[in-house]
Amino acid sequence: MDTVISLLANPHVSVFIVYLETSFRAVVEMVSGYSRVFSGESVRLKCSIPDVHKSSWDYLWFRGSEQLPQSGEHLLLWKTKVQESGKLYCQGVRDTMVGKIQTLQSLPLEINVDGGWAILQVPPYPSLVGETLKVTCRIRLTPQHHMVILYKDGVEVIRQNGLNPHFYLTNVTLEDQGMYSCRASWDRNSRTHSVTSVGTSVQVSEVLSQPFLEIVADNDLISRNMMKLICHLQYNAHAPAPTIHFYFYKNGHRLGTAMSENYDLVRWTPGQYSCRAKVPELGLSRGSEPKSFGQVTGTFGPTISSPDLFLSPAAEPTAARPSPHQSPNQIAAPLDISMESGDMSEESDDMSGESGDIPQDSP
Repeated sequence: MDTVISLLANPHVSVFIVYLETSFRAVVEMVSGYSRVFSGESVRLKCSIPDVHKSSWDYLWFRGSEQLPQSGEHLLLWKTKVQESGKLYCQGVRDTMVGKIQTLQSLPLEINVDGGWAILQVPPYPSLVGETLKVTCRIRLTPQHHMVILYKDGVEVIRQNGLNPHFYLTNVTLEDQGMYSCRASWDRNSRTHSVTSVGTSVQVSEVLSQPFLEIVADNDLISRNMMKLICHLQYNAHAPAPTIHFYFYKNGHRLGTAMSENYDLVRWTPGQYSCRAKVPELGLSRGSEPKSFGQVTGTFGPTISSPDLFLSPAAEPTAARPSPHQSPNQIAAPLDISMESGDMSEESDDMSGESGDIPQDSP
């Protein structure tokens, strides 16, 4: 929303101080090319403004903090040079009767221009847990290679013979993140040639991260005998993303019904609180670690006596395991979000085994 503020400086002269703001954030996306290209290849980017009012926008482009001379909705990097590598941003701007309005700058899209002979091309955005990740080993001038090898953190993962330059990592997990490179070999003029790409980072994100609960009890809320429960998480589903349902619990018992917002105002009382996020359409459900609030006695957990606090997330343990892609005979385990650390199962929503309370229905 645009905001205009005017101030009357003295009785005779009106001085207008104009603040122009917008909550829109520009979005930069790749139209053609790849995030890692050989020098001499071209890349085309597009800047979009998620403006429901369909206003007319002009566009600014940046490489790091440097504004580029190009303008317009599209940015064409023609016959790229190595020095054109960097993080690219775009921003929308438009004139109004009271001055210029600018959008928030887009998140960066990094372009790497490689002057060598081999490139491992990976998706420009993180893959999601459970998806199949495709990476491609490209050779300059596209010779017919007879063998390609994929490495992760310097260790061979997959070796394949033939002309196929593509590797497929199925049912990826967080453990599949790392620095990947490839090596390709081909024959020419009765000689075997071999090149290795530079390392490329592969990122993997969870569709639904483990939530953590923040309890806010400031002076204003305490005066009303209330406190605020906020359920924080990251949600990385592909658009259009299904709706998340939030649930809040006290001593293992649900407080009210499902909510579309990630917060709830509840009565200021000691107890052990937690939250759960569910995406029914994706079959995902994850719960936070329980947090004790106020003078809690019994078997609910450690006591936190300060009523005016922000509770930070508990550390989520991770278990190291070998990559499922290192052995052709090993089958990757199916995605099972409900078994992650800190996630309460449907049966544990009630958590009434030691409290003696009568459990309510869990969502």
